[in-house]
Amino acid sequence: MKPILSRLVLYARDPQKTVAFYETHFGFLSKADDDGGIIELTSPHGGAILMIHRAAKSVKLGYVGVKLIFDIEDVEAFKRESASRGLEFGATHQADGYSFANAKDPDGNAISISSRAFRPVG
Repeated sequence: MKPILSRLVLYARDPQKTVAFYETHFGFLSKADDDGGIIELTSPHGGAILMIHRAAKSVKLGYVGVKLIFDIEDVEAFKRESASRGLEFGATHQADGYSFANAKDPDGNAISISSRAFRPVG
């Protein structure tokens, strides 16, 4: 049996605000559990499922222990589209054959858009 990373839990102070953020800016679709404890976000394009869970008051949010990276072929075009919907990314950085830019979600979680998956192989 081989493990597959398929889900990530994001703790949120305001789960509905966090869900709306990922629906608006990344096209996720939401489905709440019957008890409303967890809201699952899935992308119509595949990839990992984000599970949004209300954070306990004792949870410290916004520390950079994890960064969500979204594969985007054209980082600059995505930045422009995102800005028109109210999400501003920082400067675009150039790396080894790809580019990326960073931002934060409503709970301070680090997110990045990156063209690394589309860089030339070889």
